[in-house]
Amino acid sequence: MSNPVSKVLDWLRAGYPDGVPPTDYFPLLALLRKTQLSDEEVREVAQHLEQRANGEPISTIDIGELITKVTNELPHPDDVSRVGARLVAGGWPLADPHMD
Repeated sequence: MSNPVSKVLDWLRAGYPDGVPPTDYFPLLALLRKTQLSDEEVREVAQHLEQRANGEPISTIDIGELITKVTNELPHPDDVSRVGARLVAGGWPLADPHMD
């Protein structure tokens, strides 16, 4: 059992050998929230930023703000980097990170 779902199930069984009590459902779901954007979400964020940038440099703040709007969560630094890398690969300038 090496796939991610199996690892989560093993973790749950170890922590709750008698089953998960109803009062722990919501806290567990909060811990199991998605932690990284899918490739499709990265494309969606990058395309939206390209459309609204109008040729201007895009900042990591811009990237993080849009990730928050798409996911309803604070952006993970790895996601900001992935979106930034996609933008750079597409020829879009990124703002100096020290200017954010």
